[in-house]
Amino acid sequence: MPELPEVEVTRLGIAPHLEGRKVTAVKIIDGRLRWPVPMSLSKSLPGQKVSTIERRGKYLLLEMDTGYLLIHLGMTGTLRVLPSSDPLKTHDRVTLEFGKLSLRLHDPRKFGAVLWHPKSKGPVEKFTLLQKLGVEPFSSEFSGELGTEVLYQSSRKRSVAVKQFLLAGQAVVGVGNIYCSESLFEAGIHPAKAAGKLTRPQCSRLAQAVRLILKKAIDAGGSSLKDFVNSDGDPGHFMVQTKVYDRKGLPCKVCKTPISQIVQGQRSTYFCPRCQKR
Repeated sequence: MPELPEVEVTRLGIAPHLEGRKVTAVKIIDGRLRWPVPMSLSKSLPGQKVSTIERRGKYLLLEMDTGYLLIHLGMTGTLRVLPSSDPLKTHDRVTLEFGKLSLRLHDPRKFGAVLWHPKSKGPVEKFTLLQKLGVEPFSSEFSGELGTEVLYQSSRKRSVAVKQFLLAGQAVVGVGNIYCSESLFEAGIHPAKAAGKLTRPQCSRLAQAVRLILKKAIDAGGSSLKDFVNSDGDPGHFMVQTKVYDRKGLPCKVCKTPISQIVQGQRSTYFCPRCQKR
C-alpha cells in the first residue's frame, strides 16, 4: 500500500510536468473506485489550471481555479504522466489530459479515490477525510520539542500498543507499517509497549526517528513490495535499507540478535528483542 513516502515521491514526480498547465479533458474510464468518481468532473475541469500540487497525509491535492482535486492511491494505485498518444492500459481508471500530456491513475484493485472539494465550501482542510489527520511529520508543528509534545500529549492514558498508535495517524500522519517498524527500531522502543507509558525522552527519540526514516524512504524513492512505481515507472529502493522490516531470523545490524516477528492488528511487525526492550 502506498504510504506517505510513496505519495510524496509521486508528487515530486508529477508536479514539474503539470503545475501551471490547463486541463484539456477528463476521461473517467471506470469510476467505480473506493468512492464513485464524480462524473461532473468531465465537464467542470477542462479549462481549469493546476496551480499547485500538494500533499496532506496520503492525499494528493491538486489546486485548481475553483477547487481541489483530491487523489488517493489506495492499495495498488500509481499516477504517471505519459504522452497522450500512449495507449491506455488495463486498470487505467481516470485520466486528466493536458494537451500532449496525460496524467493517468492506474489502480488494479480500485481502492483509490478521485474526489472534488470546491473552494466555495472553504479551505481544503475542511474536507471530511482530512479533518482528523494528525500533523505532518515535516511540518513546523512536528519539529524539535513540538514533535515530542505531539506524541507525548496524544499518547497519554492510551493502552494501545505504540505501533498501533502510530499507524492510526491521528497524532502524526504517514507512518505506515514498514516505517513504523523502522522508526521504533531507530528509537529503541518495543512495538508492543503501551503508548501511554512512553516517556518524554522516548517520545523525543521517536519523533526524530519518524522524520529520519520517512526522509530516507523519500530519498530512496519509497518502498516497492509489489505494485508501487513512481511517476517514471521505477520501483522504490527503501526495502534494501531496512534494518528490521522483513528480516525475521536475520542478525540485527546493531547487536547481531536475530530479528523477531509478531502480528499486530493483522499486520506484521519486526523488531530486535535486545535493542527494543519494553
